[in-house]
Amino acid sequence: MRPRYVARLEEHVYVEESRRGILPDVAILRTKQPTGATATLNTPYDPPQVLHVEEELHTEVYVQILDREQGLRLVTVIEVLSPTNKELNTKGRELYLRKQGEILKSDVHLVEIDLLRGGEYTLAPPRAKVLERFGDRWHYLISISRADDPHNFWLYPLTVRDRLPTIPIPLAIGDGFASLELQSIVNQCYEDGAYEATLDYREPPPPPPFAEEDLAWIDMLLQAHGLR
Repeated sequence: MRPRYVARLEEHVYVEESRRGILPDVAILRTKQPTGATATLNTPYDPPQVLHVEEELHTEVYVQILDREQGLRLVTVIEVLSPTNKELNTKGRELYLRKQGEILKSDVHLVEIDLLRGGEYTLAPPRAKVLERFGDRWHYLISISRADDPHNFWLYPLTVRDRLPTIPIPLAIGDGFASLELQSIVNQCYEDGAYEATLDYREPPPPPPFAEEDLAWIDMLLQAHGLR
């Protein structure tokens, strides 16, 4: 893409009330009001009623494609969905959908990559239309919304058996596309994170459950690689 285009990693941070009790960061205390009008240090106080609320700090990373010839104008946003983006009644989902709506109304392209099987449907193309066209046998979905063609979504419905595709990343209108090799990126992340040494492939896959034929394929693949 260079020298005309630059890609920047950006992040948005928000606090979400924890449902899993991982990071106990905040305690809210509700106390009785003192009867006097003055306050002094290190004196006895009436015992409070303690309400403990756990919160998690979430950081989500996305990629911006900027056009240097147009003063670093934002051209494309690439989003990789997180679990909180797909969980009902969460700050992460609320913020994501708001941002998604703003981008779809603008002259910025939107690339959404959902490699999570669980959670609520969240991508921009209407779910009913996706199911009508492709059925419900896909596990993952990638959507590309072009600002110059907003009524046509470019989609990649994928199953666990599919190799991740090389997808087009739209640049400035009339300037074509860049290519993003998703499988190579995931392979590199897997290697850098040493997941082969930390994941127990003898355990069943996490929910939601796979179909029996997919489970059989997964088992055969893991056995072929000596992981089961």
